[in-house]
Amino acid sequence: MPESSTKPYLLRAIYEWCTDNGYTPYLAVLVDASTKVPMQFVKNGEIVLNISFDATSALKMDNDLVRFSARFGGVSRDISVPVDNIIAIYARENGQGMAFEVSRFPARDSDAGVESGNNEAASGAEKASIAPTLTSVPQSSQEPGESSGHDDDPQPQPPKKGGRPTLTRIK
Repeated sequence: MPESSTKPYLLRAIYEWCTDNGYTPYLAVLVDASTKVPMQFVKNGEIVLNISFDATSALKMDNDLVRFSARFGGVSRDISVPVDNIIAIYARENGQGMAFEVSRFPARDSDAGVESGNNEAASGAEKASIAPTLTSVPQSSQEPGESSGHDDDPQPQPPKKGGRPTLTRIK
C-alpha cells in the first residue's frame, strides 16, 4: 500500500491551530485548470482564500481536495482546490503557518504546451507528483555567545517590531 502524503494532515493541523487560537486561517493557492475559484480574484496565477468558519460554509478538507462554499462580492460560490495546488496555510494576524512545494505546474497561456505534452523540454520528472519534504538548516560553525575573534564587531541589531506580518515565500 503506497504511503499517503503528509500535506493534507499538516493543512488540517494548522487550520485547527489557527481556529483554536482565534486566528483567521488563509490558504494561498496556485490556480490551474483543476482549481475551481472565481477567476476575477486570481492574481499572477494565485489566489488567497479565507477559510475561517465565519467565511465558509461546508468546509471539507480531504486528502486530495479542499472544498467549501464562500461569498465573493455577495455571490455564493462553490470552491474546490486540489491539495497539490496549495502553496501555504497561515494565520492572517501573525503570518505563522506552513508553506509547501507545489507538486505540479499550472496550466497558463504561456506554458500550455507543458500541460498538453507538446513541449519537449518538459521531462516526465517535472510532471510527476512530488511529496513535500523537510530539510534541515545548516548550523553555523560559531556557537551563540562565542566571539568571532574580532573585538570590534558591533552587536547585531534586533529585528524591528511593528507593521503587518507577511508570509514570505522563498523559492
